Amino acid sequence: MAKVVGVRFKDFGKVYYFDPAGMNFEIDERVIVETSRGVECGEIALEPKEVSDSEIVRPLKKIVRKATEADIKKLEENLKKEAEALVICEQKIAKHGLDMKLVDVDYTLDGSKILFYFTADGRVDFRELVKDLASVFHTRIELRQIGVRDEAKMLGGLGMCGRPFCCSSYMADFQPVSIKMAKEQGLSLNPVKISGTCGRLMCCLKYEQESYEHLLRVTPKIGAIVSTKDGKGVVSDTNLLTGMLKVTLDHNPNAAPISVHRRDVNVIKDGRIKVDKAEFEALKGIE
Repeated sequence: MAKVVGVRFKDFGKVYYFDPAGMNFEIDERVIVETSRGVECGEIALEPKEVSDSEIVRPLKKIVRKATEADIKKLEENLKKEAEALVICEQKIAKHGLDMKLVDVDYTLDGSKILFYFTADGRVDFRELVKDLASVFHTRIELRQIGVRDEAKMLGGLGMCGRPFCCSSYMADFQPVSIKMAKEQGLSLNPVKISGTCGRLMCCLKYEQESYEHLLRVTPKIGAIVSTKDGKGVVSDTNLLTGMLKVTLDHNPNAAPISVHRRDVNVIKDGRIKVDKAEFEALKGIE
């Protein structure tokens, strides 16, 4: 076990563990820490607590000190510099004719490094751009390529539900989401309806997946052969949430399907839910 404190560097970013070094902290209190990126100012997101060794990454770095008024002032100055650096970098990108989109800029607290985050469809040779930027800012320059999900997390916005993006409001890490989840949840495999603003599958598909997996285990799938009190038939439609099935009876296939609850049928041979090759090819770009 180790005593840690949680520090966050963005409003709703990931929480990182640090050694409190014997100091006491309150939520939202500013602290100075040293990270792989350099000296940074973060906010206390979790008060000191004990966690198992499996939850931390060794070596656990210590919090340097509590932030002073001078640190806060420096942080505010850096925010202004970041806005200026964003404009300058965009001009340099255009000058070099690079196929990349600048997303965000981060100054380390001591100004020893500037990080430029960008998106691009493939690899970008930005060596000359780095030299150009270094000659302007006279400090270490790092360009970091990120994905479109990370871009949405950084910039924020509103989803189709009308609420702020989950990734930029409270999610610490992205969870894997697949087309199969949308298929299992009975959603229309229309990219417009199952994609977020980032153009990838909506993160919220993950939230109810465990419930749907349970319901799929206890509910006959479309194409399943079942026996009912009216005879044997094939399941033509299902409602996972209500448990109601529509079954086309073998002895009267031209009649309208009967409605029956899943608990009132016996499964002879279950069906399968799978994404066929054509569906996958049409949607693989949004996973």
